[in-house]
Amino acid sequence: MDKVIINLANPRGFCAGVDRAIDIVNRALEVYGRPIYVKHEVVHNRFVVQDLENRGAIFVEEIDEIPDDSIVIFSAHGVSEKVETETKLRGLEFHDATCPLVTKVHMEVIKHAKAGRDIILIGHEGHPEVEGTMGRHTGGDISKIYLVQDEMDAKSLEIDQPGSVALVTQTTLSVDDTKAIINQLKNRFPDLITPKNDDICYATQNRQDAVKQLALENEFMIVVGSKNSSNSNRLKELSDRCGCEAILIDEFSDLDLEKIRNVNKIAITAGASAPEDRVQEIALALKDFTGGVINEIGKDEENIIFKMPPELRREPIK
Repeated sequence: MDKVIINLANPRGFCAGVDRAIDIVNRALEVYGRPIYVKHEVVHNRFVVQDLENRGAIFVEEIDEIPDDSIVIFSAHGVSEKVETETKLRGLEFHDATCPLVTKVHMEVIKHAKAGRDIILIGHEGHPEVEGTMGRHTGGDISKIYLVQDEMDAKSLEIDQPGSVALVTQTTLSVDDTKAIINQLKNRFPDLITPKNDDICYATQNRQDAVKQLALENEFMIVVGSKNSSNSNRLKELSDRCGCEAILIDEFSDLDLEKIRNVNKIAITAGASAPEDRVQEIALALKDFTGGVINEIGKDEENIIFKMPPELRREPIK
């Protein structure tokens, strides 16, 4: 049998928004000490969350779970206007770890609502980013926001102002999926206003492009990421659609080894919230199991950095 080749995708893993969110929580722990309360999981990765919990972060779903005089962090997925207002009314000091690319979508929603337009959001119901984005809509009776999840929704959607409607999307969706939905919406609403720049973030796009190429060149794809990570799930789905069977795992023990027993070319990528140490552990365990060799495929040329909030750049409290 030929030697097993293990190909690592580039780029992969953490994006600038995830890096910033994790840095914000860690820095807040340095500045204020433990505990720090975080609204929702700061990013969707089990190991990242466990590590931050060990350092003193407490993750909650509701603001009323947080004691008075506590420090609060909003997750990278963003929060609704209601959550931010509730936090302020409680007098809680908060720091916003919302990814700037998600904030950009929030600002588009606010702008279109103020202009009196209806808004269509392409996204997954129940995802915290979608809940936060829809919760930034304050158009009242003049403007309404509608969630579209797939082409069927796009075909059946009825809106109040078909001649005055704008589009935004969840940042972590598949580019291919949104194209089909957007085309359907444009056919139905010719006056649809679309974003100047695609709302799907650079990291999502880059990781999907790498997966498309690797899916053509490999027999099996391992996506490192947690089950509740939207962008990780999209990578798995994309590989499957390209004809390369894929599995989404957090760690090597999640892998059904029978699936790869007779496979000679295996690709590994990672969602934007998956830490690199997990990728390396899985790759090395796979190498030991197969006796294969590890190759880095392509280059990671991402150089985007999102700055930490200025209030967290001060020296820690002694």
